[in-house]
Formats: sequence, structure tokens, C-alpha cells
Amino acid sequence: MRAIIEAMADRLTRVPGVVGVMLGGSRARGEERPGSDWDLGVYYRGALDLDALRALAGPEVEVAGPGGWGPWVNGGAWLRVDGVAVDWILRDLDRVEQVWADCREGRYEVGTQAGHPLGFWSPCYPGEVALGRLLADPTGELAILQRQTADYPEPLREALTAATWEAGFLLDTAAKSAARADTLHVSLCLSRAVGILVQALYARHRRWCLNEKGSLAVAEQLPDAPTDFGSLARAVLGAPGATAAELEATLTRARELTRKTVAALGR
Repeated sequence: MRAIIEAMADRLTRVPGVVGVMLGGSRARGEERPGSDWDLGVYYRGALDLDALRALAGPEVEVAGPGGWGPWVNGGAWLRVDGVAVDWILRDLDRVEQVWADCREGRYEVGTQAGHPLGFWSPCYPGEVALGRLLADPTGELAILQRQTADYPEPLREALTAATWEAGFLLDTAAKSAARADTLHVSLCLSRAVGILVQALYARHRRWCLNEKGSLAVAEQLPDAPTDFGSLARAVLGAPGATAAELEATLTRARELTRKTVAALGR
């Protein structure tokens, strides 16, 4: 399968506009399971020849052009190769480089994106390059960017750890909704607050957090995480409650989680 993927990556770089291809996801990190998808980041500049891309994918595959899947996960295609899922994920290299420049200055965005319930955190772009495996890079541009992103920017680390203030703000906001037994709003505030704390723990250790999936399990094992970070987070998220009293009790646990994490981060 690896040989098939490498040959596919080579053919992708012949599509006008495509700069290079990287293997991402669990297979790039060596964490794959049997049946894991093959995620191919297809990096392009300027106009992308979608007709050529569709011809390569085959008539039975729908290819979404830039913006077709939302503002951050640009587009791509879902293929089956010998019964195995292979995903093409488009990445605008100009935009990736701009986000990388922003990260080096301590700036980042959290955008709305289908499939990312806690939002798409822009540092994911350089993180994908840093953690990916080069499959085809005829101009060497991706290799240069990968060497750069190997060093986690200190300004980004500071910005993400400082952003833990929002977790406390969200819990204060949720308290008003808890009194009204507004489970939806309280639950949304809780999940975002925990997500912010997870991002901060990753940043503390200069680790790129690529999405929500599996991030709590990693964060609770990091050296600076409170010893009960995982158990508290699961208690907070597992069953927030339906009554005002239950929701307020959950917020009390969430405040304890936030307090311990902020203290561990030295904020």
C-alpha cells in the first residue's frame, strides 16, 4: 500500500498548481491502527487544475475544489484504493505560510469548520507540516517549511498558554445559564473551556495540537498537567446535568480543573 500511495503522490505533483504531497494523520505519526485512513495533504499554489485532479481521482470520485469543504479544510476527495480509505486534503501553501508567519508572531485564529466542533485552530496548518512525512516534494519547498516548523515558536507558546483566561470567562458566563437550567449553553461553554486548557498544555510542551480527536488523552499525560486533569475533564464533560443544581455542581468541578491547570502552567 505504501508503494501505491507514493506513486499516487508523484502523480498528484504533476497536476498543474500542486507543489507537493505530505502524508498526515496517524500514519505520519506512527500511531495508525489496522484500517486507518491514508491522509494525503495536497499542497498547491494559485490556480489548481481541478479537471486534472478529477481525472486522476476517477469518474466515481467527487473532488471538492478550494472552499468546497469549508474555509479551513479547503477541499479534497475521499477515495477507496484496494478497499482502503485514502483522503486527499487540499492545502493552500500561500495560506499555510501566512499562518506560519502569524504563529511566529504569536497570532492565531480559531475558525468555524465542519468536522471541528471546537473550531479549527490555525496553528494546525504549520503543525501538519511539522509532523507530516514528505511523499513528493519536487521543488523542495515543503522540506524547507518542515525544517522551519520543527521549532515551535515561543510567541505562539506564550499566546496559547495566556489564552487560559477565556476558560474562566466561559465558566462565569455559563453560571448564568446554569441557574436557568440551560444545558446546551452550559455544555458548549464547558467543552470549549476544556479545549482551551488542552491547547495550553500542548503549547506548554511545544507540541502541535492538530485537532480535538485524542487530544485529551495526550494532554493528561503531559508532565505539567494536573494529576487528575483527565478524570476531572471527563467528569465535567461526561454528564453536565439537567437541573440548575446539577449544572452548578459541574461548573464547580470545571473551576477546579481550570484553577489547577492555570496554576500548573504558571499563569
